[in-house]
Amino acid sequence: MALRSEELHGGLERSAHRALLYSVGFKKEDFGKPIIAVVNSWNEIVAGHIHLRELSSEVKRGIREAGGVPVEFDTIAICDGLCQGHVGMRYPLPSREIIADSIEVMVESHRFDGMVMICSCDKIVPGHIMAAARVNIPSIIVTGGPMQPGNYGKFEGITLSSMREFIGRTKRGEISFEQLEEIEKTACPGPGSCSMMGTANTMSCLAEALGLSLTGCGSSHADSEKKRLIAYESGKRILGMLEENLRPLDILTDEALANAASVGVSIGGSTNMTLHLPAIAHEAGLSFPLVKFDEISRKSPHICDINPSGRFPLSRLEAAGGIPAVMRELGDRLNTGVLTVTGKTLGENIRGAEVLDRQTIRPVDDPVHEQGSIAVLRGNLAPDGAVVKQSGVHAKMMVHSGPARPFSSMEEAVDALMQDRIHHGDVMVIRYEGPRGGPGMREMHMVTSILMGLGFGESVALVTDGRFSGSTRGPCIGHISPEAARGGTIASVQEGDIIDIDIPGRKLHLRVDDATLKDRAKHYVPVIKEARGALKRYAALATSADRGAILEVDNPGRLARASDKA
Repeated sequence: MALRSEELHGGLERSAHRALLYSVGFKKEDFGKPIIAVVNSWNEIVAGHIHLRELSSEVKRGIREAGGVPVEFDTIAICDGLCQGHVGMRYPLPSREIIADSIEVMVESHRFDGMVMICSCDKIVPGHIMAAARVNIPSIIVTGGPMQPGNYGKFEGITLSSMREFIGRTKRGEISFEQLEEIEKTACPGPGSCSMMGTANTMSCLAEALGLSLTGCGSSHADSEKKRLIAYESGKRILGMLEENLRPLDILTDEALANAASVGVSIGGSTNMTLHLPAIAHEAGLSFPLVKFDEISRKSPHICDINPSGRFPLSRLEAAGGIPAVMRELGDRLNTGVLTVTGKTLGENIRGAEVLDRQTIRPVDDPVHEQGSIAVLRGNLAPDGAVVKQSGVHAKMMVHSGPARPFSSMEEAVDALMQDRIHHGDVMVIRYEGPRGGPGMREMHMVTSILMGLGFGESVALVTDGRFSGSTRGPCIGHISPEAARGGTIASVQEGDIIDIDIPGRKLHLRVDDATLKDRAKHYVPVIKEARGALKRYAALATSADRGAILEVDNPGRLARASDKA
């Protein structure tokens, strides 16, 4: 078996290289063994990452026992929850590309033979997967796992989604400030990604559905012995993948991407998957257009009754059999012949899976909703598409028409809500928050949480070129493409214009005639928000949300596929 790492330390001419490796703890007998990168997103500020060093110790133990040399390095990891409601939310989506770039730089520079990637939370998991596709050496994803739900008095199964809605309930006088303070202390009882089907857990589950994690990894909890065992087994398995020359591009196929989308919409997954799966596809030299999500969502029902689109915290999904049980229930809606990191097919991996709780994982012929969680809308307000988590929309708001209340930033919209300037029937429009306009495509979670907490979930809609947290519920339509900063129709919306929303019909229409819109476009003056550093670069290169907000560079994605074994 030829090893890339021989380029690092093999031969007389690499004497100085070996000296450097001796200085960091290598032994003579390590030279000639596979050198495996343990790519860890551990840090001390993010709940989903605080425990990852414990997992890395298990991964490294597995690597050593299987005959490899583990070498660990860290990547950055941003907590979307901590970024909500301020300018810091500009950074998480751009961080996805920074993470992928940093892994590429470390792995290619130091000629690692394989990778075990330990990651958690919203942009970090897709960033790691994108890097795996780009570098294309044997790689396994170990996701950090969800935290347990919180409990306080009569409030059980508290998640970050419900926690944020307590803000509005406190403003309405339903909860005292003293009670809110006590709830804050118990809502997040330990390490892990937030205990709901937000983006973090959606993408962790989809890593398994893609075939990039060992079976059962996606929903196994951060504090569980199962998660530690999976980490250990992943460390052992990476040496088997290296022996078999099994690489990410052998696994990341059109069929695997479709499987992941089917699982995503069936578990009530986050709208952010419509950004991340296309970006992963791009790195793999494939295409996964926005329309695919709508096609798949029409065929794959929403079967998991998980918060925020359902009743239960994520712990119920794991107890019900996890992602293997979900995939087994989906049956022929998936291509079970695809290859996975186990070296076996998806069908072989899930052969023994069974659903253990029919309240949590419903039968496909008796689902929570007949269609999956994602709907893609089009119309003159979103010619290139818009995205809504239809599984989180009340039946009363599936079709809605109302006067537009336009704002040019999230802060303006929050202020309008807190000052009681939004009324039943309104359609809030938040623009200049897209990939280029934000820049960084902030989540509007602060707005949606307050909106729901104030009791507007059945009467006020929100339309934006920004995006939403995976924990969002309510009539919230995002990813408007083209965005306002690109001269999209959303930039021309004026106070009082009537907006028609028809989610079953997949339509989003501004009730203004074409001639008037053309006239408004002539007088279009974009709102330009100051940006520097990483954000300035991102604003210059980022594509529209319908393309996954990827960075547009001269090389449009990988040209090589599984045959690229260099």
